[in-house]
This record gives sequence, C-alpha cells and structure tokens, in this order.
Amino acid sequence: MSTDINTEMTTPSTHYPAHASKAATVPHDPLSGEPTDAPPVPQRMSFGGKLGVFLVVLLVIAVIVYGLLSRARDEHKLEQVMKASAVPVVNVIHPAVTGVSSEIALPGNTQAYNDTPIYARTSGYLKQWFVDIGQHVTKGELMATIETPELDEQLQVAQANLKSAQADLALANTTSDRYQNLLKSDSVSKQETDVAVSGAAAKLAAVDAAQANVRRLQQLQSFEKVYAPYSGVVTVRNTDIGDLIDSGSPNSSGTAKELFRVASIDMLRVYVAVPENYAPAIRDGNTATLTLDEYPNQQFVGKIARNSNAIDQTSRTLNVEVDVDNADGKLLPGAYVFVHFKIPEQVRMVSVPANTLVFRAQGLQVGVVRDGRVHLQSVTIGKDNGSSLEIATGVTAADEVILDPSDSLAEGQRVQVAGQAQGQGTVAR
Repeated sequence: MSTDINTEMTTPSTHYPAHASKAATVPHDPLSGEPTDAPPVPQRMSFGGKLGVFLVVLLVIAVIVYGLLSRARDEHKLEQVMKASAVPVVNVIHPAVTGVSSEIALPGNTQAYNDTPIYARTSGYLKQWFVDIGQHVTKGELMATIETPELDEQLQVAQANLKSAQADLALANTTSDRYQNLLKSDSVSKQETDVAVSGAAAKLAAVDAAQANVRRLQQLQSFEKVYAPYSGVVTVRNTDIGDLIDSGSPNSSGTAKELFRVASIDMLRVYVAVPENYAPAIRDGNTATLTLDEYPNQQFVGKIARNSNAIDQTSRTLNVEVDVDNADGKLLPGAYVFVHFKIPEQVRMVSVPANTLVFRAQGLQVGVVRDGRVHLQSVTIGKDNGSSLEIATGVTAADEVILDPSDSLAEGQRVQVAGQAQGQGTVAR
C-alpha cells in the first residue's frame, strides 16, 4: 500500500520567511480567499521521488550483501592459505634409468678366516708374556706363562695320596694272597678270605682314583704355558705381568678374561647380503672382485665359497661368503669393501642423488610421494658412485623421490610437491 507524504507540511522551506511558511500552511477558501478551518489536502510523492528512495534502499542492501560476501570470501581464502602453510612443500625428482648393467657392487666387511680368543685353563698369576699385538705367531709358539702355586701344592698332595694308596694296595694284595694260601689248609675261614680279597680290590680302585686325580692336576699344570693354536697374527693382548688369571671362559665364569686374540689372515672371508632378485645369478665357485677406498686403482679377486641357500625373510637377501687370498697381508680384517658380482645384462637399475637417502633403524630408505602422502620405501644400493647411487631394488623411474628429506619425515605424512600446488590452486591431500 502506497503512502502519500506531504513534504511541504513536514519540512519547512528554507527559501521563505517564517510568516510566509505559516501562511502557506493555513488553508483558504477558494471563493472568498479567507482562511478556513478545513483540513489540508495531502499531496502525492512524484514517481521520481519514489524511484530515488527505491534506488537508495537497493544501494544500501547491495553494499551490505557485498560486504558479507567479501568477508566470507576473505575468510575462505585465509583458511585455504592456513591449510596450505600447514602442509610441508617438498622437492621431488624421478630416478634416472642408468641403462643395462653387467655387475652389482654390494658392501661388505672383511673377516679373518679364523679368529680365536685365548683364555687360561688354570688360575694363577701371569709370570711373563712373549707376544704382543701385530706380532705373527706360528702354531705351538709359546705366548705366555702362568704361575700356579696353589695348583702346584694340590699336585704334590695328590702325588702323596697316590703313593699312600699304592702302599695300601701292596699290603692288601699281600694279605689277600696269604689268606688264600691259608684257606687251602683250612687255617682260616672262607669269610675272612673273602674280606681280604675284597679289601685288595678296593685298594686297587683307590689307587686308580688317585692316579686319575694326579693326571688331572698335571694336565692343569701343563696349561701354565699358553701356546698359539695356529699360525696367525696377534690382534689383542689384554694381560700383563702380575695380573690375576682366572680359568674358564665367558660362558663358564663371569670373571674369566681374554688374554690374547689370534687371527688367521692369510685368507679372509667377506659376507655379503645379495638382494633377492639377484640371487639366481650367484653360483658357488664363481669369481668376485673387491675394491677398497684405500686402493682406488686396484682390485682383489675372490671366489664365492658358499651361500646360505635361503632368503632372509627380514631383509629379503641371500647371505653369500666370498673368500679372498691375502697372502701379502694388504687386506685387514674389519675393512669396509665393495664386492662386485657379475649379473645378467638384462637387469636394469635406476639412479638417485645421495641426498635422497633416509637413515633409519629399518635401514636405508627414500621418501616417495604417492597420492600427496609420504611413503618411506626401503632400498638396496647396487653401486655407490659418490654423489649418486644406483638402486638395485626399491624404486622405479616413475616414482617421485623427495630431495633433502627432513629428519621428521614420517610414513603417511601429507605433503605438497613444489610447483604443483601453486599452479593448481589446491592442496595435495
């Protein structure tokens, strides 16, 4: 319903004086021109005025709506920015295909062919040692002597007990023979004769026991001298003159101490974990070459002596033993080496930068981005080229591998790949 508003009655004019305005507001008789008390006739607002009011109201509503929409859009944009900033941005690379390879290089540690700790089998004090670390010894060479005063006294007592038992046996034999002769003339009873014979047999058993005790102590006394079990090199000496020596081994006594350690290094063993996909290429008797950082331009030839013939379920590798001749002594036990195995030429490997590796308790891993989330993938190194690594197993050329992964990188963590989120305007999830 429209409402007529008399603007002249409600708003005084600014162009006329007060009395004129008052006269204009008093109604007059149209015939006589005299003022009349009849109510004034309201005047209707023109179409232009109504349109102006409508436009003003519409403008106010538009401003309000625009402000609300602008605020909602800004809040949504802020929320997107906050979500994007909460997801770390990572740089990725695709592994490069290195082409066909005819060998793989796997790490390993050299070990002495025989490595034996030397313990004392008798207790006492170290009298003297004759070999030190780094010294080569031959089988049966004297390494140390031990003083055993208590054992010496025990041996003397055992020898005296043996002589006493032997004297008792001689007397018992004489008595037995005498009773047996008297029994023939019925001078003694059969019972007395049996007692004498049994007594002689008991004395004989006592002599045997005394002899065994003497032999045991003599054997322990022979351990006063410590000899080399085989030809090799002394790698450890843990004793000195005057040290208290306890007999035994770590399994039998908590106080037993290793005196020496001897290693046979004319031949070395190298144990290598070969990935499962290369296991069929490993054959006993095949040759393998070793390289060391100490000898960059030299290779050492070894032979595959044996393998476990079983895949380890934890590491998915085959344990292989390579024996290497070391007559010149260049290789040292415990050295870090790379063992090179010949493999079929159809095997392909991929290469990644060294700064993609993640070192965790589970072994060597790389971070791979899959569907916007991190997957920590275990890998096996086929060859170490320094700044880059040839990966034998674990990743493919289609994988997105994270460069310079942080220590806090976790399995299943959301990330966005640098350059993708900005171009798409969305956050990788």
